Amino acid sequence: MFSLKNKKAIVTGGGSGIGKAIATILAAQGAEVHIVELGLEQAHTALEEIKSAGNSAFSYACDVSDHASVIETFNKIGKIDILVNNAGIAHIGKVDTTEEADFDRIMRVNVKGVYNCLYAAIPLLKLSGGGVIINMASIAALIGLPDRFAYSTAKGAVKAMTMSVAKDYIGENIRCNSISPARVHTPFVDGFLQKNYPDNIDEMFEKLSKTQPIGRMAKPEEVGALALYLCSDEASFITGCDYPIDGGFTTLNN
Repeated sequence: MFSLKNKKAIVTGGGSGIGKAIATILAAQGAEVHIVELGLEQAHTALEEIKSAGNSAFSYACDVSDHASVIETFNKIGKIDILVNNAGIAHIGKVDTTEEADFDRIMRVNVKGVYNCLYAAIPLLKLSGGGVIINMASIAALIGLPDRFAYSTAKGAVKAMTMSVAKDYIGENIRCNSISPARVHTPFVDGFLQKNYPDNIDEMFEKLSKTQPIGRMAKPEEVGALALYLCSDEASFITGCDYPIDGGFTTLNN
């Protein structure tokens, strides 16, 4: 089950965290994985790990917010079967503490970046006779999170794009779903704690973990396993859906 043999996949932001976990598991299941990162150095570790396990992977330097660069990069890769729109950036702030430049930056990467990749990938999926798109949304698109105005706005747009693409291309054998994680233990979390709470990292890590009703953060590999399922033929009847993976956060945290 869940074989991706002879499938070609693009994973944006696949060099670390959730993206790396997704790229690694897709490759382990037989896919030829193409990691698109802002710089080649960001993709190096993931690329080496995938190759050292005997699986197939390639990397490309590309700013997903640059329309022309995305099209050029994707056309180099050629026809594909899977696109995972994972690249994105975070931001903390309420509406009146979010500067215009920061809002524009979040929209440029987290919204326009997803649009750019969808725009470039749809023709390549059509060349394969169809395929699968996974957009990385967030529980921030589903419920109100404090101090996440711009980020929540962007992820709400990603969820809406997912539904639109699913409807527009269902007749061309292209499935499109989104994944909405809660807090995931990634290098971003470790960096955030090191920067903001250098004197009580362990205490703050435990506090952040306990905000999830299940009592811990998600592992990137758990998100990767969900992505694998949605990319596989076993999920061929699923499109136009958003999948919270949140340890009960959206339903039990009341």
